[in-house]
Amino acid sequence: MARALIELVIAVGFITSVLSLTQSSPSTSLLLYEGPRPAMLLPLFHTPPNTTSRSSSNSRRLLQRSNARMRLYDDLLHGYYTTLLWIGTPPQRFALIVDTGSSVTYVPCSTCEDCGRHQDPKFQPDLSSTYQPVKCSLDCNCNSESGQCVYERQYAEMSTSSGVLGEDLISFGDLSELEPQRAVFGCENMETGDLYSQRADGIMGLGSGDLSIMDQLVDKGVINDSFSLCYGGMGVGGGAMVLGGISPPTDMVFAHSNPVRSPYYNIDLKEIHVAGKPLPLNPNVFDGKHGTVMDSGTTYAYLPEAAFVAFKDAIMKELHSFQKIRGPDPNYNDICFSGAGSDVSELSKTFPAVDMVFSNGQKLSLSPENYLFRHSKVNGAYCLGIFHNGNDPTTLLGGIIVRNTLVMYDRQHSKIGFWKTNCSELWERLHISGETPNRENSTAKIPPTLAPAEAPLYGLPRELPIGKITFNLLVNISYSNLQPHITELAKFIADDLDINPSQVHLLNFTPIGNDSLIRWAIFPPGSSHYISNATAASIIARFAEHRVRLPGTFGSYQLVGWNIEPLAERFWNVVYLETQTTKAQSLQACQCSCSRARTAANIDNLGAVFAW
Repeated sequence: MARALIELVIAVGFITSVLSLTQSSPSTSLLLYEGPRPAMLLPLFHTPPNTTSRSSSNSRRLLQRSNARMRLYDDLLHGYYTTLLWIGTPPQRFALIVDTGSSVTYVPCSTCEDCGRHQDPKFQPDLSSTYQPVKCSLDCNCNSESGQCVYERQYAEMSTSSGVLGEDLISFGDLSELEPQRAVFGCENMETGDLYSQRADGIMGLGSGDLSIMDQLVDKGVINDSFSLCYGGMGVGGGAMVLGGISPPTDMVFAHSNPVRSPYYNIDLKEIHVAGKPLPLNPNVFDGKHGTVMDSGTTYAYLPEAAFVAFKDAIMKELHSFQKIRGPDPNYNDICFSGAGSDVSELSKTFPAVDMVFSNGQKLSLSPENYLFRHSKVNGAYCLGIFHNGNDPTTLLGGIIVRNTLVMYDRQHSKIGFWKTNCSELWERLHISGETPNRENSTAKIPPTLAPAEAPLYGLPRELPIGKITFNLLVNISYSNLQPHITELAKFIADDLDINPSQVHLLNFTPIGNDSLIRWAIFPPGSSHYISNATAASIIARFAEHRVRLPGTFGSYQLVGWNIEPLAERFWNVVYLETQTTKAQSLQACQCSCSRARTAANIDNLGAVFAW
């Protein structure tokens, strides 16, 4: 898990007014000031009672009006969540870190020589028929040479991003009710630090400010002034995001958020309880500097010194029966305990409950997965995921605090809601809940090029009998701990995919630092069968979206690559002979297909497709 903080944006340029940018008025300008806005709200996360029946019924009435419904994908190595956006006409796809602490959305520009190698190709403005540069005016920082508005951002862990501002169509995928919208974004010409080395293409800025994607959509009147995030749990990643309003569940917990208090999303935290006992702290300890900030781009949580010491002491007092051990990384003085067992669902029996109490008396109850992370070298050991924030008196609550929690950032009413649920299933609930989209604003009217589907992530050739699927899983459990159970893991995979265990084969098993990289192969059920395209795409999608459920003993996993191989040429001939209408057509199709199969390269990258 990454310890770097992708948050707390520093604005370099300050402007005094904002004008909306439209396709018909290319010479307009926009606000770059990132200070407090008079009508802005902040984000929070909560963990209410875990009631399956109630969660299921409430989820069916969550969506209202027009929304952008989007999947979240977790990067287990770097500790962040991404979603997919498409920019331009035709659309160019990007995987962006979802960051409530950033106010600008940006991607690498094709002209950038100081940008890292990321998941997708750089944005090419020249290939988009709808792209317009944001021209210089009195309202922006200006590059006099190019005559274009520029931006620059620096983050707490000292990574930086800078570039020019452009405007284009932003598409959210054809699973979203929201039409593609014109919006201003950053086209990077330079990036440093974690922004340079990360796999994600860039940042989706959901924070406060007129360049924020949220502010732009709200100003257009296409969504309500609210958005929601739901991060998966310790054992299962993924999740969901909704841009726009939702009807909150009846048992959602709320905290007040003061947009004037800080330029970042904050909450009015007053107390922390451990095992039902309040920490001996002055409530003002959580109100230092920026207050208590919710930041989706930060992995862990960070407390002021007095609060951290009190929290650590209270936790250790409750865990006196556990053995304290060294952390997995010698560069950090982590507080870790062994002997708890590997089943995440059982941790609440051995680790204490933690409550965060707000000024309105409502409380966010944290389960152990909300303040612990797995020890990557010792099976059944866990470490505190809440740390000392150095000399900064700000309380910073990252993604760990809101695992398996639907967090509603109700900016319109200046409050943040928390509702405990299974976030890895929330997307499915929202998608198949039976809600009827508002067809007046539906993407059904939009040309396919402006409403791209997410299916190309797992795009496969449509008429290719598949003989083998191979894929790489990165599991956050050490080689030595996993090796004795590898056969057991293969059986769990087969059971979850509803296939015969004999179809799942281990190809390679390699230690990668504190993790394990496993290469698997899935074969057809018999020598006279093949794997259909639909089945192969479903298997790949289930791993990529963390819908394959494995016991907590195997830690979390990430799909880092996949490959499909066509059926053996002899059987492929038979398949085509049987599917054509005449013998002559069959022979012709077979010869053509077999020739292509011999020259086609294997697919080894997530999202790649055959290029014949």
